[in-house]
Amino acid sequence: MRFVAVFAATAVVALIGTSAMGQTTTTPATTATPMTTTKTPSTTAKQKAAAPMQSDISKACSAQADAKGLHGKERSKFRSQCKKNGGKG
Repeated sequence: MRFVAVFAATAVVALIGTSAMGQTTTTPATTATPMTTTKTPSTTAKQKAAAPMQSDISKACSAQADAKGLHGKERSKFRSQCKKNGGKG
């Protein structure tokens, strides 16, 4: 009799546990809000338009280091300084 009670309790816990794990949370649907018109772009948009991508700067600095034939610590130091100057060695 005791074995049946333990087995039944284990089965109930297993069923409750698996149903709880199967539940997923859903994200609430976003409501459409009217777009507001602004005459000035956001700061991030200005920064993206004005500054080249970091990968472009890194590539430019690497090309300059290659042209100068730099290796090792000298190359690392040059590239670091170049990146701080926005790709202008």
